[in-house]
Amino acid sequence: MYRNKKILITGGTGTIGYQLTRRLLQDKPAVIRIFSRDEYKQYDMSLEFEEHASRMRYLIGDVRDEQRLIRAMEDIDYVFHLAAMKHVPFCEYNPFEAVKTNVIGTQNVIQAAIQTGVKNVLFTSTDKAISPTNTYGATKLTAERLISAAEYQKGPKTMIFSSVRFGNVMGSRGSVIPLFKKQIMEDRRITVTDLNMVRYMMTASQAIDLMLLSNELAQGGEVFVLKMPVVRLSDLAEVLIDEVAKKNNITEPVIIDEIGVRPGEKRFEELMTDDEALVAAETPEMFVIPPAFGHTTWKPNEERKTAGRYSIASEQCISKETLRDWLLMENLI
Repeated sequence: MYRNKKILITGGTGTIGYQLTRRLLQDKPAVIRIFSRDEYKQYDMSLEFEEHASRMRYLIGDVRDEQRLIRAMEDIDYVFHLAAMKHVPFCEYNPFEAVKTNVIGTQNVIQAAIQTGVKNVLFTSTDKAISPTNTYGATKLTAERLISAAEYQKGPKTMIFSSVRFGNVMGSRGSVIPLFKKQIMEDRRITVTDLNMVRYMMTASQAIDLMLLSNELAQGGEVFVLKMPVVRLSDLAEVLIDEVAKKNNITEPVIIDEIGVRPGEKRFEELMTDDEALVAAETPEMFVIPPAFGHTTWKPNEERKTAGRYSIASEQCISKETLRDWLLMENLI
């Protein structure tokens, strides 16, 4: 699908951007353009992918700047739109900055894609977009709707716009795993917001595989909802304490300190709303929410129509052993 194609990744210097780039390079694309604001991260990335220098391009730019996006998308086939403000409390404290990046930035990506005639745009959303209680989730939900609406605003052009929703990516920048490791090493104390909190969580490899599968299946306007494993925060803390202490010969006890929920944070996430569940199709790996307007061949799963709310509170958490295996397999400890 990507051999000899030209690809643009907005927000390409983040954790998912790194992993996606590594995976796409296996398909021998003509070029991958990394678009982001941080020149130092781009420099680091250029060193890491030095052997692929002939296929890599690094563009400094901001999704808030539509003209820069138009230039970046010239002659591009596939766009992966990863750029976003993601930190929940920071979005709460700076709400319009989140709007400018997550909402206006996404509309700029859409306009640039339509103007330059790219083949495909895949937007990465979040489980926090369902029944949002914070600015981050609300901006991501709006961006999802913009992407779906672009499908019937593009006119006669044949490009495909779609979104994929997933939860927390283990080990990504700003995630709890690097924070917990640092706290264990330096303070012998972990700060947990709520020990009973559970989260949809997956490894970066799992996220990339399902993103690429979504791109293959996309017909236009869908939201692909990945079936994500559920992790209890207390289990994650205990496994990290065990493994980090073992690896670094730490013999002192490590305290788990419950500090309370942060501004805008939800205790329990959801995969879909009840209304979305009524119309969602289903594959072994994901649910597919078809667009509200236009033609689609996706058919709802009749058996699932009465299955109830797709809330994390009703799902089984993965075992501590499985969690430990994933952390070790992904070299996150």
